[in-house]
Amino acid sequence: MLWIKSLHIIFVASWFAGLFYLPRIFVNLSMVPNDSYAENQRLMLMANKLFKFTTILMVPALGFGIWLAFEEGLFEALNSSGNTGWFNAKMGVVVCTIIYHYMCFKHLKQFQQKNETHTHIWYRWFNEIPVLFMTLAVILVVVKPF
Repeated sequence: MLWIKSLHIIFVASWFAGLFYLPRIFVNLSMVPNDSYAENQRLMLMANKLFKFTTILMVPALGFGIWLAFEEGLFEALNSSGNTGWFNAKMGVVVCTIIYHYMCFKHLKQFQQKNETHTHIWYRWFNEIPVLFMTLAVILVVVKPF
C-alpha cells in the first residue's frame, strides 16, 4: 500500500511540475515579438514536449490515485454515511485539474495556430491556478477538514 501511495505522490508532483511550468512558457510565448521566428519556434518546441511529457505523467498519477482510493475503500464509503466529504472535495479538485490540463492543451493549440490573444499578464494569473489546486488537494488529504 505504501508503494502505491509513494508512486501516486511522485507522479502527482511530477504532473503538477509540468502544469506549473507550461503556462510559464505561455507567458514567454505571449511576449515574443512577431518578427522573432526562432524564439517562437524554440518556445513552441519546449511547450509541445512539456505538454506531451506532462500528459504521460498524468496517466499514472490518476491510475495510482484510483488504485489507492479502491484499496482504502473510499469509493465504498461514499455509499455509506461515512466521513468522506474531504474525498468528494478532492475528487472535485482532481476533475478541475484535468480540466486545467485540457485548457493548457487548447492554449497550446491556439499558439500553434497563431490565434492566441491573451496577454502575458493573463497567463501570469492562469499560471497560479495549479498552485491553488495542489494546495487544496494536500489540505483535503492531510487535514480531512470534513
